[in-house]
Amino acid sequence: MIASRTKRPVRRLAAVLLGAAVLITTACTPSGESGAGDGTSIVVGAYPFQFAAERVAGDLAVVTNLLSPGSDGHDLELSPKQVTAVTNADLVVHQSGYQAALDETITQQQPARVLDTADFLQLLPATQTEDGHDHGAYDPHVWLNPMNLAEIGGQIAAVLAEIDPDNAASYAANAARLTDDLTGLDDQFSAGLTNCRTDTFITNHAAFGYLADRYHLHQVGISGLSTEAEPSPARIAEVQQIAREHDLTTIFYETAVSPKLAQTIASDLGLKTDVLDPLETLSSESRGDDYIQVMTANLTSLRDANGCQ
Repeated sequence: MIASRTKRPVRRLAAVLLGAAVLITTACTPSGESGAGDGTSIVVGAYPFQFAAERVAGDLAVVTNLLSPGSDGHDLELSPKQVTAVTNADLVVHQSGYQAALDETITQQQPARVLDTADFLQLLPATQTEDGHDHGAYDPHVWLNPMNLAEIGGQIAAVLAEIDPDNAASYAANAARLTDDLTGLDDQFSAGLTNCRTDTFITNHAAFGYLADRYHLHQVGISGLSTEAEPSPARIAEVQQIAREHDLTTIFYETAVSPKLAQTIASDLGLKTDVLDPLETLSSESRGDDYIQVMTANLTSLRDANGCQ
């Protein structure tokens, strides 16, 4: 459950860049701190981990999200202040292989407790693409399966019970309520995506492997896991052919990435575009105020695009 920084190596994608400034917003914002000022300190690298930590800890912890709203989670860079926050945290929650800067800081600074979701979740292989980028062996977007996030909540509760045993019952009860909510969301997805005209969807960022695997869909990424890689003309032609073969109506994009490529492909085929949110962050452009609301909006978009009854 909790990895020892001296016994287990952390996966690395690249060297850390400690000097770049990343804004940390304050008090109950999608990226920043929440909770009681003198509670247990929890540091996370992505919004879904913040959501789970806040739901489980309630007002008994201060949760700091290192990733600012609207940012690409893969490109996280840490300021010296953020490195200090990681170093001093009572608990760091992250997915190794997702954010190189955070992986490297954990290795170097060895915070007291680290919960690496890669240690207890069943990971899916990364989508193979032609862009030449090394994305690591696994897809890091584990939270797009709601039941994975429920398991993360349970693991956070267990660690918090070790840190703060007097409140163990509260953490367990909060985690159980979170699991109930996420199970309800999972049921909505399962029912809503059962009777559809097609099971295939196209997105500019192939971040939805866990969602596709959970609900028996087929994800087609224009440019794989990298949000910066430019697909070749051959790949674009291949995606267009898939859209024709499956009689698709929609090309998906995300708010944190330029929609121009998705719009171009859609325009060439006479299709529409829509947002499918990988939920790395929560921002003013998100279609909802929390994880469950944005995931529900994703379900609505998929049902509309795939002709679900």
